[in-house]
Amino acid sequence: MAEFIRSVILPFPADEAYRWHLRPGAFERLIPPWEDMVPPPRPEGIHEGSRVAFTLRKGPVRLRWEALHRDFIEGRQFRDEQVRGPFPSWVHTHSFRADGAGDSVMEDRIVYGLPFGPLGRLLGGAMLERDLARLFAFRHRRTAQDLARHARFAALGPMRIALTGASGLVGSHLRAFLGGGGHEVFPMVRRGAEQREIAWNPAKGTLDAEALEGLDGVVHLAGENLSAGRWTPEVKASILNSRVEGTRLLCEGLAKLRRPPEVLVSASAIGWYGNAGDAELDETASAGQGFLPEVCAAWEAATEPARAAGIRVVNLRIGVVLAAKGGALARMLTPFKLGLGGPVGPGRQVMSWIALDDLMGIIETALCDSRLSGPVNATAPEPVRQAEFARTLGRVLHRPSFAPLPPWVVKAAFGEMGQALLLEGARVLPGRLLDAEFPFQTPDLEGALRSELGR
Repeated sequence: MAEFIRSVILPFPADEAYRWHLRPGAFERLIPPWEDMVPPPRPEGIHEGSRVAFTLRKGPVRLRWEALHRDFIEGRQFRDEQVRGPFPSWVHTHSFRADGAGDSVMEDRIVYGLPFGPLGRLLGGAMLERDLARLFAFRHRRTAQDLARHARFAALGPMRIALTGASGLVGSHLRAFLGGGGHEVFPMVRRGAEQREIAWNPAKGTLDAEALEGLDGVVHLAGENLSAGRWTPEVKASILNSRVEGTRLLCEGLAKLRRPPEVLVSASAIGWYGNAGDAELDETASAGQGFLPEVCAAWEAATEPARAAGIRVVNLRIGVVLAAKGGALARMLTPFKLGLGGPVGPGRQVMSWIALDDLMGIIETALCDSRLSGPVNATAPEPVRQAEFARTLGRVLHRPSFAPLPPWVVKAAFGEMGQALLLEGARVLPGRLLDAEFPFQTPDLEGALRSELGR
């Protein structure tokens, strides 16, 4: 049998770290972004005798894993034991103990057997140890960061929050993040609503408004993907309608409630500013010209019924989200890993980006901080030119980044969509967040990429 042990000192009480691990969403938060693993959501969290099953993909290999949670000692310990999986045995003990006033030591201890006995240890033991060290460096860092995020607003108590776009890139991560903070999340779904879900269908103009009564907040992320294909007139109309009609339906429904939520955080985008070159833009800047500014202006205007009803509305102008499993970064990874990455077009266009984890914290702050209302730029404080982004990503991946994508190729392949999303840009700064002293965890691009990609 082999043993792996890693520990970390947390500036939080042991029972607080213990409780975080048991909440809905915590397990999902501990999955590294670079691993191809998506377990089913567990709205009840974990407890004695609960099980979790998932598939882990390693290249062409698919590993089915099922674990049993057992040996819970309140505030101190629990274990995960493999009942089905790739190892002859695997027992993971999570332990928590006090370490001075208010601090704690969290330890992960895994006792496991490798397949094929001595041959397995010879061929794969060192590689597994490296993978586990990388995994638990990430898990310990994320645990500490999430606990710090939630501690900022712990005095307010848990919230009950409706969420549109819960199955999307941002929404799925947000559901897990908020669940780990003790908040109760109610996804709004177009299919038949199940327990703890709320039915709505913007295309049909239907909304179960009664299910929104008495909630504390709503996060509205739903909208058609901007980069799904070329912007034909039909696609542009669908993009606009998916944002405006859904937002208007939701906000008019909220405005009619007897007990409406206190806050609505409604997604918008930095497309509001259009192609603005090098000018530094905060939330006071006017809308730009073109299709994206028109969409964003109509999108934000559709929240007016909620604002008029006295609900605090935050229009979150989200930058380019850096996520390993979706969006612009995910599409770049394959060519860059093959050594075929490089600047897009001239490379001088500015990218105003935001790390996915910082976006989680921004949304929680928008929900909880009553000082925030109206437009809020959800961008990192250090935007970069596209050429600098390409050099940095190449450096993080240890690959060259000299293969440019000429503007004519972008325009020929993607038309107006490519021009707006790839060849244009704006230097958007998070003025309102900086004024509110929001604690960015990865304000610099290289740090954000290394954290997301495990490099």
